[in-house]
Amino acid sequence: MIGLCLGLAGVVWAQLPFTSFTLAWNHTVEKIRWEEDYRVTAQGLVLGEARVRGNGAGMEIPEDAFLENGSWHYRRQLSPLQPLKLGRTPQAGDYQLCFEGRCQAMSIWVGAPDARQPGIELWACERH
Repeated sequence: MIGLCLGLAGVVWAQLPFTSFTLAWNHTVEKIRWEEDYRVTAQGLVLGEARVRGNGAGMEIPEDAFLENGSWHYRRQLSPLQPLKLGRTPQAGDYQLCFEGRCQAMSIWVGAPDARQPGIELWACERH
């Protein structure tokens, strides 16, 4: 069965039994929330809808986005990501993984962001 792996350079730090999730974070400068919905497939992580609550430095809203409930909603056509690489430092704050109607800090599964390890990868993997 497929699931979501978190780690770096193919080394699994945590394995989660989800086939879909939302990745959420606050922009480091503008402090505006971003959310991206992913499906976990055998080919990798497939980005579905994304949402952002505003714009600012490095946060241009795509032309085809629409405003609903205070967020700009849009879709990007990307090939499956395998892995999805994320920067993760104490200064930027932590990402949240949302599933089954609730969000939790990524640190629950992989520890707090650490300047000595400023990145993490997410990928589709076979659960054991």
